[in-house]
Amino acid sequence: NYEIMFIVRPTLSEDEIKKVAEQFKKTLELEGGKVTSTDEWGQKTLAYDMKKGSEVYKSGYYFVYELETESDAGIKEFDRLAGISPDVIRSLITRKED
Repeated sequence: NYEIMFIVRPTLSEDEIKKVAEQFKKTLELEGGKVTSTDEWGQKTLAYDMKKGSEVYKSGYYFVYELETESDAGIKEFDRLAGISPDVIRSLITRKED
């Protein structure tokens, strides 16, 4: 079981933000994972400014997914895509104890 938190840049439209979140959910499911819970926290002010590329962000849209999976392939692919995506400011993957 895993918990995945990621922050989407606030300069996107509401539809674009939802599309980014849905694409990452599909990535996890295509690799055999089952997203058991999706929690959208909305736009929050960041504790400190975050830089992604040439942009500096003071806020972001937070999403939290809970995931069950037998293989870590989906987790690795999520981590890879989140790292190169210009739309994701930061992500955190946590393995939950049973």
